[in-house]
Amino acid sequence: MRLRADILDTLLNEAGEVAIARARIENVLNAYKQTALELASNVERLRGQLRELEIQAETQMRSRLSQVDESHFDPLEFDRFSRLQELTRLMAESVNDVSTAQDNLLAGLNEADSALIQQSRMARTLQQELMHIRMVPLNTLAERLHRVVRQAARETGRKGELVLDGGQTELDRVVLEKIAAPLEHLVRNAVAHGLETPAARVAAGKPEHGEIRLTARQEGNEIVLTLADDGAGVNFAAVRARAEALGWMEPEEDASPEQLEHFLFRSGFSTAAAVTEVAGRGVGLDVVKNEIAGIGGRVRLDTEAGEGSRFTIRLPLTLALTQVVLARAGGQTYALPANLVALVREARADQVHALHEAGQLEFSGEVYPLRALAELVGRKAQPGEGRFRTILLLKAGEQRLAVRVDAMEGNFEAVVKNIGPQLARIAGISGATVLGDGRVALILNPFQLAERAPRLSVEEEEATTESLPLVMVVDDSLTVRKITSRFLAREGFRVTTARDGVEALEMLESEMPAVMLLDIEMPRMDGFEVARAIRSGSLAPGLPIIMITSRTAEKHRGHALEIGVNAYMGKPYQEDELLAEIRRLMYETALAEA
Repeated sequence: MRLRADILDTLLNEAGEVAIARARIENVLNAYKQTALELASNVERLRGQLRELEIQAETQMRSRLSQVDESHFDPLEFDRFSRLQELTRLMAESVNDVSTAQDNLLAGLNEADSALIQQSRMARTLQQELMHIRMVPLNTLAERLHRVVRQAARETGRKGELVLDGGQTELDRVVLEKIAAPLEHLVRNAVAHGLETPAARVAAGKPEHGEIRLTARQEGNEIVLTLADDGAGVNFAAVRARAEALGWMEPEEDASPEQLEHFLFRSGFSTAAAVTEVAGRGVGLDVVKNEIAGIGGRVRLDTEAGEGSRFTIRLPLTLALTQVVLARAGGQTYALPANLVALVREARADQVHALHEAGQLEFSGEVYPLRALAELVGRKAQPGEGRFRTILLLKAGEQRLAVRVDAMEGNFEAVVKNIGPQLARIAGISGATVLGDGRVALILNPFQLAERAPRLSVEEEEATTESLPLVMVVDDSLTVRKITSRFLAREGFRVTTARDGVEALEMLESEMPAVMLLDIEMPRMDGFEVARAIRSGSLAPGLPIIMITSRTAEKHRGHALEIGVNAYMGKPYQEDELLAEIRRLMYETALAEA
């Protein structure tokens, strides 16, 4: 059956849109489930409070003295219920009704969740079947590659043959179309630069006909192509001479084989003595590398003098779906291919500082150069929540890279979208995806970004975060800590949080904030005790304190101001008012210090 490729691409794109819509529904459904669970806990708390009210009402039961001619019961033998007791019983029935409605709501949400999971499986199966239709075997390129070998051998006077292993390995049609030209160029290079002349091969004890072997296999979600020849290998002396002629290195400068190999992938580099249709034009491996990187692939060269060269190319199985890790940097969310992430580590801020000074970290005997993702994308890093920072250890073949991110947002099965001609040629961006909440996230190739983005000095890197004023949020409510931290981070502050007064006083010994936001009612040590300890201590008696609490009575406010609190605000606070108070206190502190 013949099928137009654009129709198939449209169907696959529509399947991807279904997956995106499902993800958005899942987000909304999860929010509803969370609300239903909170409602359940509130109902249980209300039930307990109502039970206490009933007990109090029972102890105050009112017995009416009965008239002798109206009743035959003694007051101790027959209780008369007051209106309060009637209301407590009515409220208990209402609470039971609300609890029943909440149970029904939660059951319905669970059913909808199960239906979404089933729909997710069906949609994934549909996508896989559609992608399977798009898959074509590597053998499709066999005739073209054989013809390239014959033409290059005839023009250069060499003898060679192409051997294809794993030709039945299937690739996405789009991937195969984009890899065809780079493969042709590598095969042509193998003949023109790799294979020796027949006389030289015989003199070296090799057969007259050189062998160029292309091997294909699937590893997980990647297709691995290996193109190897049995020629002379890379002439590092010629590479060095050409690099010196171009001014890329000094004559006395030491260079490792890896550095010299890197020159081969730079634009304008060629070791050919004369310009021909086959070689010498200086347009070669740099284009191959960019084309492969443009579809999310990677290429590596291994060579041995007299034995030949081997190019290893890793390509995504498909360009339609991919697993990504979502990371936040500089206030934006980016997607990194999950197959690159080897490990996720957390480190304290002081450890990260030391690692940045060293410029690298070591893990399992391997060295990972350290960069910040915000630095790679040209943004300013934002302070993370808490005392720990997240570092991703990335592997791509033999390449290693450690990337520090502001925060992690989990894994995600991304439907890859075309980013259009405006961004297609920007190095390091391999696509885009739509997240469940409707945001667009760019899919990055951090190795390409690391090659091009300038490295900041430690002082410049610190300036992106350490120069920001620090605000400490002390509250026993996790929700309040998170909401306030995100708001302040958005406004350009670093934020540290503490769960109660004891933890806050311990954290003051390591770093002094510019302002403290303090709650009153907390376990272990309440806000009044914290403020009193700060004002009477020697560590930070002048630390500005803003008390934010639900206790807005004048008695609480007066006591707080009496013990030295600078400002008093009620919950829920107005963000602009809180921001104005923080900036006012910081300004007054700066004036006092001046």
